[in-house]
Amino acid sequence: MASTQDVTILGAGIIGLSIAWACRARDATVTVIEPCGPGAGASGGLVGALAPHVPEAWNEKKAFQLDSLLAARGFWADVAEATPCDPGYTATGRLQPLAEDAAVRLAHARSVTARDLWQGRAEWIVTDAPGPFAPRAPTGLYVRDTLSAHLHPRRAVTALADALRRRGAAIEAEGQPRGPVIHATGAAGLDLLSESFGRPVGQGIKGQAALLGHDARGAAQVFVDGLHIVPHADGTTAIGSTTERAFDAPTTTDAQLDEVIARARAALPALADAPVLERWAGLRPRARSRAPILGAWPGREGHFIANGGFKIGFGMAPGIADVMADLVLEGRDRIPAPFRFDPGG
Repeated sequence: MASTQDVTILGAGIIGLSIAWACRARDATVTVIEPCGPGAGASGGLVGALAPHVPEAWNEKKAFQLDSLLAARGFWADVAEATPCDPGYTATGRLQPLAEDAAVRLAHARSVTARDLWQGRAEWIVTDAPGPFAPRAPTGLYVRDTLSAHLHPRRAVTALADALRRRGAAIEAEGQPRGPVIHATGAAGLDLLSESFGRPVGQGIKGQAALLGHDARGAAQVFVDGLHIVPHADGTTAIGSTTERAFDAPTTTDAQLDEVIARARAALPALADAPVLERWAGLRPRARSRAPILGAWPGREGHFIANGGFKIGFGMAPGIADVMADLVLEGRDRIPAPFRFDPGG
């Protein structure tokens, strides 16, 4: 159903911009307000791994993530069609080395459950042919899943912001909100919610990542030793990240990133001599529930919340955008129960 309604979105990270894209597609008049510019927070990072949870212990969150990851291909294709900026979306899957026999048995079991839970739309495969961009596996075996994809976060945000402007949306540093207001303000927004409701709702978790000068375009991303190693479409490779709940300087890199780089080089010898092109640190919004927080802001008529993406914000963004546009423009509430905000909980 088309809408001629005004909508204001506070925050120009991936969640806010994706909601703006979905609302504009339904003919809403969209204004995004972001004082620091698109991608100023966690969405301006380097890694961009769009990867699923394991295919077992199925729940609403994993089902929503599945649908969103599957929708991402069309979402980013539409964005790319609207702008000359390349979002860098690449659906080449993910590779994980299997270190021991128990891990191999578990991987085989998950390959069976994936056939059912992923509805035949993606695969979780045990393989002994990982390709050239791969870490050593003690068992000689790897998991390759075809649901994972990746993009360059900063380039993706730039492309989405440009596509929005070309489709008639406004992105402004300041302004007076008009119509329903969607708060997609990341870590700062979680602090505001905690203050408003007098209890911890979530917090910013510091992450550090690096960009290396290694060209592995077309290869699958790698997950090894707790690290994401992502070969971007521009010929760089990103690695990260740390997860820091206690920190002094949220946007400053330190020895913890040095350790991440060293671990990545040890795990994947192809990176041994790759120069470090950039170091990045920032706060990622983690809700206390560990799931995104979506829905109406309790007690504030016409205000809505879309926050808490943490490590899965880019992967969840197409699905979050769709259900938030449904709610705000059409009054249809399809938000999964685990994502609903409970002000008393």
